[in-house]
Amino acid sequence: MHYRTREVEQVRPTSGYDCDVLVIGGGIVGLSTAYAITRAAPGTRVTVLEKEPGPARHQTGRNSGVIHSGIYYRPGSLKARFAVRGAAEMVKFCAEYGIPHAVTGKLIVATERAELPRLHALVQRGRENGIPVRELGTAQIAEYEPAVRGLAAIHVATTGTCDYVAVARQLADASGAEIRYGSQVLRVDRRPGLGVAVRTRSAEVIRGRVMVNCAGLHCDEIARATGDDPGMRIVPFRGEYYELARPELVRGLVYPVPDPAFPFLGVHLTRGIDGSVHLGPNAVPALAREGYGWGVIRPRELGATLAWPGSWHIARRHWRYGGGELRRSLSKAAFTAAVRRMLPEVTEDDLVPAPAGVRAQAVLPDGTLVDDFLIRETPRAVHVLNAPSPAATAALPIGREVARRALTALADDRVPSGAPSGGPPRVPSHGPAAPPHGPTGGPSGGPPDGP
Repeated sequence: MHYRTREVEQVRPTSGYDCDVLVIGGGIVGLSTAYAITRAAPGTRVTVLEKEPGPARHQTGRNSGVIHSGIYYRPGSLKARFAVRGAAEMVKFCAEYGIPHAVTGKLIVATERAELPRLHALVQRGRENGIPVRELGTAQIAEYEPAVRGLAAIHVATTGTCDYVAVARQLADASGAEIRYGSQVLRVDRRPGLGVAVRTRSAEVIRGRVMVNCAGLHCDEIARATGDDPGMRIVPFRGEYYELARPELVRGLVYPVPDPAFPFLGVHLTRGIDGSVHLGPNAVPALAREGYGWGVIRPRELGATLAWPGSWHIARRHWRYGGGELRRSLSKAAFTAAVRRMLPEVTEDDLVPAPAGVRAQAVLPDGTLVDDFLIRETPRAVHVLNAPSPAATAALPIGREVARRALTALADDRVPSGAPSGGPPRVPSHGPAAPPHGPTGGPSGGPPDGP
Protein backbone atom coordinates (compact mmCIF):
# COMPACT_ATOMS: atom_id res chain seq x y z
CA MET A 1 0.00 0.00 0.00
CA HIS A 2 1.52 3.30 -1.03
CA TYR A 3 0.70 6.46 0.86
CA ARG A 4 2.34 9.71 1.86
CA THR A 5 4.43 9.31 4.97
CA ARG A 6 3.86 12.80 6.34
CA GLU A 7 1.60 13.07 9.36
CA VAL A 8 -1.91 11.99 8.52
CA GLU A 9 -4.73 14.43 8.57
CA GLN A 10 -7.41 13.94 11.19
CA VAL A 11 -10.33 12.10 9.66
CA ARG A 12 -13.50 13.17 11.41
CA PRO A 13 -16.37 10.69 11.05
CA THR A 14 -19.78 12.17 10.52
CA SER A 15 -21.74 8.89 10.57
CA GLY A 16 -21.56 5.45 12.17
CA TYR A 17 -18.95 2.78 11.72
CA ASP A 18 -18.80 1.27 8.23
CA CYS A 19 -17.66 -2.06 9.65
CA ASP A 20 -16.57 -3.80 12.81
CA VAL A 21 -13.23 -5.03 11.50
CA LEU A 22 -11.35 -3.25 8.74
CA VAL A 23 -8.73 -5.45 7.06
CA ILE A 24 -6.03 -3.78 4.97
CA GLY A 25 -4.62 -6.16 2.37
CA GLY A 26 -6.34 -8.62 0.02
CA GLY A 27 -3.67 -11.30 -0.12
CA ILE A 28 -4.24 -14.79 1.23
CA VAL A 29 -3.55 -13.79 4.86
CA GLY A 30 -5.94 -10.85 4.84
CA LEU A 31 -8.67 -12.86 3.14
CA SER A 32 -8.14 -15.82 5.46
CA THR A 33 -8.50 -13.45 8.40
CA ALA A 34 -11.80 -12.12 7.05
CA TYR A 35 -12.97 -15.69 6.45
CA ALA A 36 -12.05 -16.74 10.00
CA ILE A 37 -13.75 -13.72 11.60
CA THR A 38 -17.08 -14.22 9.85
CA ARG A 39 -17.08 -17.95 10.57
CA ALA A 40 -16.26 -17.46 14.26
CA ALA A 41 -18.67 -14.57 14.76
CA PRO A 42 -21.41 -14.55 12.12
CA GLY A 43 -22.86 -11.09 11.70
CA THR A 44 -19.56 -9.34 12.32
CA ARG A 45 -19.17 -6.75 9.61
CA VAL A 46 -15.81 -7.09 7.87
CA THR A 47 -14.45 -4.88 5.11
CA VAL A 48 -11.26 -5.75 3.21
CA LEU A 49 -9.38 -3.00 1.37
CA GLU A 50 -7.06 -4.08 -1.45
CA LYS A 51 -5.27 -1.58 -3.67
CA GLU A 52 -5.07 -3.90 -6.68
CA PRO A 53 -8.03 -4.68 -8.97
CA GLY A 54 -8.18 -8.26 -7.70
CA PRO A 55 -6.89 -10.51 -4.91
CA ALA A 56 -3.48 -12.12 -4.47
CA ARG A 57 -1.51 -9.93 -6.89
CA HIS A 58 1.78 -9.94 -4.97
CA GLN A 59 3.31 -12.53 -2.61
CA THR A 60 0.31 -14.87 -2.78
CA GLY A 61 0.14 -14.97 -6.56
CA ARG A 62 3.86 -14.84 -7.31
CA ASN A 63 5.26 -17.81 -5.41
CA SER A 64 5.96 -21.38 -6.48
CA GLY A 65 2.59 -22.65 -5.24
CA VAL A 66 4.12 -25.13 -2.80
CA ILE A 67 2.15 -26.52 0.14
CA HIS A 68 5.06 -26.75 2.59
CA SER A 69 5.29 -29.59 5.08
CA GLY A 70 6.86 -27.54 7.89
CA ILE A 71 10.09 -29.53 8.06
CA TYR A 72 12.41 -26.50 7.98
CA TYR A 73 11.05 -24.53 10.90
CA ARG A 74 12.16 -24.40 14.52
CA PRO A 75 10.06 -26.77 16.65
CA GLY A 76 7.47 -24.86 18.65
CA SER A 77 7.63 -21.76 16.44
CA LEU A 78 4.54 -20.32 14.82
CA LYS A 79 5.95 -21.29 11.42
CA ALA A 80 6.38 -24.91 12.46
CA ARG A 81 2.99 -25.26 14.14
CA PHE A 82 1.02 -23.32 11.56
CA ALA A 83 2.73 -24.87 8.53
CA VAL A 84 2.19 -28.46 9.70
CA ARG A 85 -1.43 -27.76 10.60
CA GLY A 86 -1.97 -25.49 7.62
CA ALA A 87 -0.69 -27.98 5.04
CA ALA A 88 -3.33 -30.53 6.01
CA GLU A 89 -6.03 -27.87 6.17
CA MET A 90 -5.03 -26.40 2.80
CA VAL A 91 -5.35 -29.79 1.11
CA LYS A 92 -8.76 -30.25 2.75
CA PHE A 93 -9.86 -26.73 1.73
CA CYS A 94 -8.81 -27.29 -1.88
CA ALA A 95 -10.60 -30.66 -2.00
CA GLU A 96 -13.78 -29.20 -0.51
CA TYR A 97 -13.98 -26.33 -2.99
CA GLY A 98 -12.61 -28.12 -6.05
CA ILE A 99 -9.43 -26.05 -6.23
CA PRO A 100 -6.61 -27.67 -8.23
CA HIS A 101 -3.99 -29.23 -5.96
CA ALA A 102 -1.70 -32.24 -5.74
CA VAL A 103 0.24 -33.91 -2.94
CA THR A 104 3.37 -34.89 -4.82
CA GLY A 105 5.94 -35.30 -2.05
CA LYS A 106 9.33 -33.63 -1.98
CA LEU A 107 12.98 -34.62 -2.07
CA ILE A 108 15.59 -32.60 -0.17
CA VAL A 109 18.88 -33.57 -1.80
CA ALA A 110 22.44 -33.30 -0.51
CA THR A 111 24.92 -33.00 -3.38
CA GLU A 112 28.07 -32.43 -1.29
CA ARG A 113 29.44 -34.18 1.80
CA ALA A 114 29.43 -30.89 3.73
CA GLU A 115 25.63 -30.87 3.43
CA LEU A 116 25.10 -34.30 5.01
CA PRO A 117 25.11 -33.09 8.66
CA ARG A 118 22.53 -30.43 7.77
CA LEU A 119 20.42 -33.04 5.98
CA HIS A 120 20.46 -35.27 9.06
CA ALA A 121 19.54 -32.28 11.23
CA LEU A 122 16.50 -31.73 9.01
CA VAL A 123 15.45 -35.33 9.57
CA GLN A 124 15.51 -34.74 13.32
CA ARG A 125 13.70 -31.41 13.01
CA GLY A 126 11.02 -32.99 10.85
CA ARG A 127 10.42 -35.69 13.42
CA GLU A 128 10.23 -33.13 16.22
CA ASN A 129 7.59 -31.30 14.18
CA GLY A 130 5.62 -34.52 13.69
CA ILE A 131 6.41 -34.87 9.98
CA PRO A 132 7.07 -38.36 8.58
CA VAL A 133 10.32 -38.45 6.57
CA ARG A 134 12.18 -41.20 4.79
CA GLU A 135 15.97 -41.15 4.47
CA LEU A 136 17.31 -42.16 1.06
CA GLY A 137 20.68 -43.26 -0.24
CA THR A 138 22.07 -42.42 -3.66
CA ALA A 139 20.39 -45.34 -5.43
CA GLN A 140 17.00 -44.74 -3.78
CA ILE A 141 16.74 -41.17 -5.06
CA ALA A 142 15.97 -42.53 -8.52
CA GLU A 143 12.84 -44.26 -7.19
CA TYR A 144 11.26 -40.83 -6.87
CA GLU A 145 13.21 -38.69 -9.36
CA PRO A 146 15.13 -40.67 -12.01
CA ALA A 147 16.89 -37.58 -13.42
CA VAL A 148 18.02 -36.22 -10.03
CA ARG A 149 21.48 -36.96 -8.63
CA GLY A 150 22.75 -36.63 -5.06
CA LEU A 151 24.72 -38.28 -2.28
CA ALA A 152 21.68 -38.66 -0.04
CA ALA A 153 18.18 -37.27 0.32
CA ILE A 154 15.09 -37.26 2.46
CA HIS A 155 11.57 -37.73 1.14
CA VAL A 156 8.75 -35.70 2.68
CA ALA A 157 5.43 -37.18 1.58
CA THR A 158 3.13 -34.40 2.83
CA THR A 159 4.44 -31.64 0.54
CA GLY A 160 2.33 -30.63 -2.46
CA THR A 161 1.23 -27.78 -4.69
CA CYS A 162 -1.97 -25.83 -5.28
CA ASP A 163 -3.39 -22.73 -6.94
CA TYR A 164 -3.12 -20.10 -4.20
CA VAL A 165 -4.81 -17.42 -6.28
CA ALA A 166 -7.87 -19.68 -6.56
CA VAL A 167 -7.68 -20.28 -2.80
CA ALA A 168 -7.63 -16.53 -2.16
CA ARG A 169 -10.63 -15.99 -4.42
CA GLN A 170 -12.55 -18.72 -2.63
CA LEU A 171 -11.72 -17.27 0.77
CA ALA A 172 -13.01 -13.89 -0.42
CA ASP A 173 -16.24 -15.40 -1.74
CA ALA A 174 -16.85 -17.67 1.28
CA SER A 175 -16.12 -15.02 3.91
CA GLY A 176 -19.17 -12.89 3.30
CA ALA A 177 -16.96 -9.86 3.85
CA GLU A 178 -17.19 -6.72 1.77
CA ILE A 179 -14.13 -6.74 -0.48
CA ARG A 180 -13.20 -3.38 -1.97
CA TYR A 181 -10.63 -3.72 -4.73
CA GLY A 182 -8.84 -0.68 -6.11
CA SER A 183 -8.86 0.84 -2.61
CA GLN A 184 -5.35 2.07 -1.95
CA VAL A 185 -4.91 3.30 1.61
CA LEU A 186 -3.26 6.72 1.81
CA ARG A 187 -3.88 7.77 5.40
CA VAL A 188 -4.80 6.15 8.69
CA ASP A 189 -6.26 7.86 11.76
CA ARG A 190 -6.49 5.58 14.79
CA ARG A 191 -8.07 6.88 18.00
CA PRO A 192 -7.98 4.26 20.79
CA GLY A 193 -11.20 5.58 22.29
CA LEU A 194 -13.08 5.81 19.03
CA GLY A 195 -11.84 3.47 16.32
CA VAL A 196 -9.90 3.64 13.08
CA ALA A 197 -10.63 5.66 9.95
CA VAL A 198 -8.71 5.34 6.71
CA ARG A 199 -8.73 7.47 3.61
CA THR A 200 -8.19 5.83 0.21
CA ARG A 201 -6.80 7.23 -3.01
CA SER A 202 -10.35 7.68 -4.30
CA ALA A 203 -11.04 9.97 -1.27
CA GLU A 204 -13.29 7.43 0.43
CA VAL A 205 -13.23 7.38 4.22
CA ILE A 206 -13.92 3.98 5.81
CA ARG A 207 -14.39 3.66 9.57
CA GLY A 208 -14.01 0.53 11.64
CA ARG A 209 -13.95 -0.37 15.30
CA VAL A 210 -10.79 -2.47 14.88
CA MET A 211 -8.18 -2.52 12.12
CA VAL A 212 -6.17 -5.52 10.93
CA ASN A 213 -3.00 -4.78 8.97
CA CYS A 214 -2.25 -7.55 6.46
CA ALA A 215 -0.53 -5.27 3.96
CA GLY A 216 2.38 -7.60 3.24
CA LEU A 217 5.10 -5.66 1.43
CA HIS A 218 3.77 -2.43 2.99
CA CYS A 219 2.79 -3.67 6.46
CA ASP A 220 5.44 -1.65 8.32
CA GLU A 221 4.36 1.52 6.53
CA ILE A 222 0.74 0.93 7.50
CA ALA A 223 1.82 0.31 11.10
CA ARG A 224 3.70 3.62 11.20
CA ALA A 225 0.77 5.42 9.58
CA THR A 226 -1.40 4.05 12.38
CA GLY A 227 0.94 5.62 14.91
CA ASP A 228 2.67 2.39 15.97
CA ASP A 229 6.39 1.68 15.88
CA PRO A 230 6.75 -1.82 14.39
CA GLY A 231 10.40 -2.08 15.47
CA MET A 232 11.32 -3.55 12.09
CA ARG A 233 11.33 -2.67 8.42
CA ILE A 234 10.33 -4.66 5.39
CA VAL A 235 13.37 -5.20 3.17
CA PRO A 236 12.16 -6.62 -0.15
CA PHE A 237 14.01 -9.53 -1.77
CA ARG A 238 13.20 -10.48 -5.34
CA GLY A 239 12.98 -14.15 -6.24
CA GLU A 240 13.57 -14.90 -9.92
CA TYR A 241 12.26 -17.99 -11.68
CA TYR A 242 12.77 -19.93 -14.88
CA GLU A 243 10.43 -22.48 -16.41
CA LEU A 244 11.87 -25.82 -17.51
CA ALA A 245 11.46 -26.46 -21.23
CA ARG A 246 11.59 -30.23 -20.55
CA PRO A 247 9.17 -30.69 -17.63
CA GLU A 248 9.34 -34.46 -17.95
CA LEU A 249 12.69 -34.34 -16.14
CA VAL A 250 10.98 -33.59 -12.80
CA ARG A 251 8.14 -35.61 -11.29
CA GLY A 252 7.44 -33.62 -8.14
CA LEU A 253 9.41 -31.21 -5.94
CA VAL A 254 13.19 -31.23 -5.51
CA TYR A 255 15.02 -28.96 -3.04
CA PRO A 256 18.65 -28.44 -2.06
CA VAL A 257 19.72 -28.57 1.60
CA PRO A 258 19.12 -24.99 2.83
CA ASP A 259 21.65 -22.79 4.55
CA PRO A 260 20.35 -22.37 8.14
CA ALA A 261 21.92 -18.90 8.38
CA PHE A 262 19.57 -17.51 5.73
CA PRO A 263 15.73 -17.75 5.52
CA PHE A 264 15.70 -18.69 1.83
CA LEU A 265 15.51 -22.28 0.63
CA GLY A 266 17.75 -22.04 -2.43
CA VAL A 267 16.99 -22.74 -6.08
CA HIS A 268 14.53 -25.64 -6.18
CA LEU A 269 12.47 -27.51 -8.76
CA THR A 270 8.68 -27.37 -8.54
CA ARG A 271 6.19 -29.26 -10.69
CA GLY A 272 3.04 -27.15 -10.62
CA ILE A 273 -0.54 -28.27 -10.84
CA ASP A 274 -0.58 -27.42 -14.56
CA GLY A 275 2.33 -29.78 -15.25
CA SER A 276 4.91 -27.04 -15.77
CA VAL A 277 8.15 -27.08 -13.78
CA HIS A 278 9.57 -23.89 -12.27
CA LEU A 279 13.19 -23.45 -11.24
CA GLY A 280 14.01 -20.99 -8.48
CA PRO A 281 13.80 -18.67 -6.79
CA ASN A 282 17.09 -17.01 -6.01
CA ALA A 283 17.03 -14.08 -3.56
CA VAL A 284 18.38 -10.65 -4.50
CA PRO A 285 17.62 -7.20 -3.05
CA ALA A 286 14.72 -5.56 -4.85
CA LEU A 287 15.00 -1.86 -5.69
CA ALA A 288 11.34 -1.29 -4.83
CA ARG A 289 8.79 -3.03 -2.66
CA GLU A 290 7.13 -4.25 -5.81
CA GLY A 291 10.38 -4.42 -7.75
CA TYR A 292 9.80 -7.44 -9.95
CA GLY A 293 12.76 -6.61 -12.19
CA TRP A 294 16.04 -4.69 -12.11
CA GLY A 295 14.36 -1.90 -14.07
CA VAL A 296 11.77 -1.20 -11.36
CA ILE A 297 13.29 1.45 -9.07
CA ARG A 298 11.39 3.64 -6.62
CA PRO A 299 13.86 6.12 -5.12
CA ARG A 300 11.84 6.83 -1.97
CA GLU A 301 11.49 3.14 -1.13
CA LEU A 302 15.09 2.35 -2.04
CA GLY A 303 16.31 5.29 0.04
CA ALA A 304 14.30 4.11 3.05
CA THR A 305 15.79 0.62 2.72
CA LEU A 306 19.32 2.00 2.48
CA ALA A 307 18.72 4.29 5.47
CA TRP A 308 17.67 1.35 7.65
CA PRO A 309 20.70 0.22 9.69
CA GLY A 310 19.61 -3.39 9.46
CA SER A 311 20.17 -3.35 5.69
CA TRP A 312 23.88 -2.59 6.15
CA HIS A 313 24.22 -5.22 8.86
CA ILE A 314 22.75 -7.78 6.45
CA ALA A 315 25.19 -6.75 3.73
CA ARG A 316 28.19 -7.12 6.03
CA ARG A 317 27.02 -10.39 7.54
CA HIS A 318 25.84 -12.15 4.37
CA TRP A 319 27.91 -10.59 1.58
CA ARG A 320 29.28 -13.94 0.41
CA TYR A 321 25.84 -15.58 0.22
CA GLY A 322 24.38 -12.46 -1.37
CA GLY A 323 27.14 -12.38 -3.96
CA GLY A 324 26.21 -15.86 -5.10
CA GLU A 325 22.54 -14.92 -5.37
CA LEU A 326 23.42 -11.79 -7.34
CA ARG A 327 25.61 -13.79 -9.70
CA ARG A 328 22.72 -16.19 -10.40
CA SER A 329 20.48 -13.20 -11.09
CA LEU A 330 22.82 -11.65 -13.63
CA SER A 331 24.10 -14.86 -15.22
CA LYS A 332 21.86 -17.53 -16.71
CA ALA A 333 24.89 -19.82 -16.80
CA ALA A 334 25.34 -19.45 -13.03
CA PHE A 335 21.65 -20.12 -12.44
CA THR A 336 21.85 -23.20 -14.65
CA ALA A 337 24.88 -24.42 -12.71
CA ALA A 338 22.89 -24.23 -9.47
CA VAL A 339 20.14 -26.36 -11.02
CA ARG A 340 22.64 -28.84 -12.51
CA ARG A 341 23.90 -29.74 -9.04
CA MET A 342 20.66 -31.72 -8.64
CA LEU A 343 19.51 -32.11 -12.24
CA PRO A 344 22.66 -32.65 -14.35
CA GLU A 345 20.82 -33.06 -17.69
CA VAL A 346 19.70 -29.42 -17.71
CA THR A 347 21.27 -26.96 -20.16
CA GLU A 348 20.91 -23.20 -20.48
CA ASP A 349 18.54 -23.72 -23.40
CA ASP A 350 16.17 -25.57 -21.07
CA LEU A 351 15.60 -22.44 -18.95
CA VAL A 352 12.80 -20.13 -20.07
CA PRO A 353 12.34 -16.85 -18.08
CA ALA A 354 9.24 -16.76 -15.87
CA PRO A 355 7.62 -14.04 -13.72
CA ALA A 356 9.46 -13.08 -10.53
CA GLY A 357 8.13 -12.56 -7.01
CA VAL A 358 9.16 -10.34 -4.10
CA ARG A 359 9.44 -11.58 -0.52
CA ALA A 360 8.45 -9.16 2.26
CA GLN A 361 11.23 -9.88 4.77
CA ALA A 362 11.07 -8.17 8.15
CA VAL A 363 14.50 -6.99 9.32
CA LEU A 364 15.38 -5.70 12.80
CA PRO A 365 17.67 -2.69 13.32
CA ASP A 366 20.62 -4.98 14.11
CA GLY A 367 20.24 -6.82 10.80
CA THR A 368 18.47 -9.85 12.21
CA LEU A 369 16.16 -11.40 9.64
CA VAL A 370 12.94 -12.13 11.51
CA ASP A 371 12.65 -15.90 11.28
CA ASP A 372 9.13 -16.49 12.55
CA PHE A 373 5.72 -15.08 11.79
CA LEU A 374 5.37 -11.78 13.63
CA ILE A 375 1.97 -10.52 14.79
CA ARG A 376 1.62 -7.55 17.13
CA GLU A 377 -1.36 -5.96 18.82
CA THR A 378 -1.83 -2.32 19.70
CA PRO A 379 -4.98 -0.45 20.74
CA ARG A 380 -7.69 -1.25 18.18
CA ALA A 381 -5.15 -2.71 15.75
CA VAL A 382 -3.54 -6.03 14.91
CA HIS A 383 -0.44 -5.87 12.70
CA VAL A 384 0.86 -8.86 10.73
CA LEU A 385 4.49 -7.73 10.36
CA ASN A 386 6.25 -10.82 9.02
CA ALA A 387 4.39 -13.42 6.98
CA PRO A 388 6.52 -14.58 4.05
CA SER A 389 6.78 -18.25 3.06
CA PRO A 390 5.24 -20.52 4.35
CA ALA A 391 2.41 -18.04 5.01
CA ALA A 392 0.37 -19.25 2.03
CA THR A 393 0.56 -22.83 3.32
CA ALA A 394 -0.27 -21.64 6.84
CA ALA A 395 -2.90 -19.10 5.78
CA LEU A 396 -5.86 -20.79 7.47
CA PRO A 397 -4.32 -21.09 10.96
CA ILE A 398 -2.69 -17.66 10.62
CA GLY A 399 -6.10 -16.23 9.75
CA ARG A 400 -7.66 -17.84 12.82
CA GLU A 401 -4.92 -16.47 15.08
CA VAL A 402 -5.27 -12.95 13.70
CA ALA A 403 -9.06 -13.25 13.88
CA ARG A 404 -8.84 -14.32 17.52
CA ARG A 405 -6.84 -11.22 18.37
CA ALA A 406 -9.12 -8.92 16.37
CA LEU A 407 -12.25 -10.37 17.96
CA THR A 408 -10.72 -9.95 21.41
CA ALA A 409 -10.15 -6.27 20.66
CA LEU A 410 -13.69 -6.00 19.30
CA ALA A 411 -15.15 -7.67 22.40
CA ASP A 412 -13.21 -5.31 24.66
CA ASP A 413 -14.63 -2.39 22.68
CA ARG A 414 -18.21 -3.60 23.10
CA VAL A 415 -18.06 -4.28 26.84
CA PRO A 416 -19.19 -1.26 28.90
CA SER A 417 -16.65 0.17 31.31
CA GLY A 418 -16.43 -1.95 34.45
CA ALA A 419 -18.43 -4.87 33.02
CA PRO A 420 -16.88 -8.34 32.82
CA SER A 421 -15.98 -9.63 29.38
CA GLY A 422 -16.83 -13.14 28.29
CA GLY A 423 -14.24 -12.98 25.52
CA PRO A 424 -14.74 -13.31 21.78
CA PRO A 425 -16.25 -16.35 20.04
CA ARG A 426 -13.82 -19.22 19.59
CA VAL A 427 -12.30 -19.31 16.10
CA PRO A 428 -12.91 -22.86 14.84
CA SER A 429 -10.75 -24.89 12.49
CA HIS A 430 -11.58 -25.25 8.82
CA GLY A 431 -15.14 -26.23 8.06
CA PRO A 432 -18.21 -24.96 6.18
CA ALA A 433 -18.23 -21.23 5.67
CA ALA A 434 -20.65 -19.05 7.57
CA PRO A 435 -23.41 -17.57 5.43
CA PRO A 436 -22.85 -14.00 4.32
CA HIS A 437 -24.38 -11.52 6.72
CA GLY A 438 -26.95 -8.99 5.70
CA PRO A 439 -26.74 -5.21 5.85
CA THR A 440 -28.02 -5.16 9.45
CA GLY A 441 -25.90 -8.09 10.63
CA GLY A 442 -23.48 -6.26 12.92
CA PRO A 443 -23.23 -4.40 16.20
CA SER A 444 -25.40 -1.44 16.85
CA GLY A 445 -24.05 1.76 18.31
CA GLY A 446 -23.70 5.41 17.58
CA PRO A 447 -20.96 7.00 15.56
CA PRO A 448 -17.66 8.01 17.09
CA ASP A 449 -17.45 11.64 18.13
CA GLY A 450 -14.55 12.08 15.73
CA PRO A 451 -10.79 12.00 16.17
